Amino acid sequence: MQIGIVGLPFSGKTTLFSTLLKHKSQDAVGKMSAERGVVKVPDERLDRLTEMFNPKKKVNATIEYLKVPGLEGESAGTRGLPPQFLANLKTVDALLVMVRAFENEYYPHPLNRVDPKADIEFINAEFLLSDLGIVETRHEKLKKLVNKTQDEKDRRELALFEKLKEQLENEKPLREMDFDEHESLILKGYQFLTAKPVLYVLNIEESQIPNAEEIEREFTAYTGKNAAVTSLSAEIEKEISELEEEDAKVFMEDLGIKEPALHKLIRKSYELLGLISFFTVGEDECRSWPIRKGTNAQKAAGVIHTDLEKGFIRAETVHYDDLIRLGSMAACKEQGLLRLEGKDYIVKDGDILNIRFNV
Repeated sequence: MQIGIVGLPFSGKTTLFSTLLKHKSQDAVGKMSAERGVVKVPDERLDRLTEMFNPKKKVNATIEYLKVPGLEGESAGTRGLPPQFLANLKTVDALLVMVRAFENEYYPHPLNRVDPKADIEFINAEFLLSDLGIVETRHEKLKKLVNKTQDEKDRRELALFEKLKEQLENEKPLREMDFDEHESLILKGYQFLTAKPVLYVLNIEESQIPNAEEIEREFTAYTGKNAAVTSLSAEIEKEISELEEEDAKVFMEDLGIKEPALHKLIRKSYELLGLISFFTVGEDECRSWPIRKGTNAQKAAGVIHTDLEKGFIRAETVHYDDLIRLGSMAACKEQGLLRLEGKDYIVKDGDILNIRFNV
């Protein structure tokens, strides 16, 4: 799963990306070159299971982040979004939009203001105009095709693009629309920006950290279906990431922070992608596996290995909460909480699975 990090210049996206990966961003790769990095998803449940089973290794679920330059500010609206920018975002599953909410005279805002709501509106408008241009072009082609061929497939696609056009002309993102399976299949090839889930990240000042939740509430207009808002101070998160664990705890206590805001951001990214985690445990390895919500046990087994999906028999299942509450698999079995589930069982967030299979 991949999330594209975008934002106006000096919004803090490079600092955020570097901190996520705990290395310096390689600016020398070129102004329009995207940078990739894989980040572990923090999960206290996996930490607890690792303590319980004492395996040889612990493996967290991961998300790939892609830092994408090219959203430059005032001149973007006259030229449209750069082709390379659009190409970089074509394959990402969701967008992380870094929004500047801090003052810094050494790094001037490209639009000569610090107004996070105006920046969100500006970026959303750029994405919307980009999608609208694609929709209008395809809509015109489809109208000509239908007039010429009267093909039913083209008629259905034309009807879909008329709905898309109306939505975008009303300045509403495509992510707010519902599509059936056939429509989703058509849209998959277009990778519209406003159809992707989006997480707006407010890059606030250190002094605003105690009021972070209150600040986020001021941006509820930008939350909704497949859209969320969170906040952090990228500079402070960078400092935390560079400290030893004990020093970081003291530093966070001084700031009144329970955990790095980056952990919250990564979890929100995970949720935004519609992902949940199930676990496998044992002496060799304790591991968190990401799957889409609504995935059945046989498909979940395939995430571990294709042979497990092909030869699936049953999934021995217990929930994390029950295991922690009772303290052992044996106790869970005695209580009837360690059970066998078939291939159609819908895996829940926090399930611990042991797949029985035969190939």
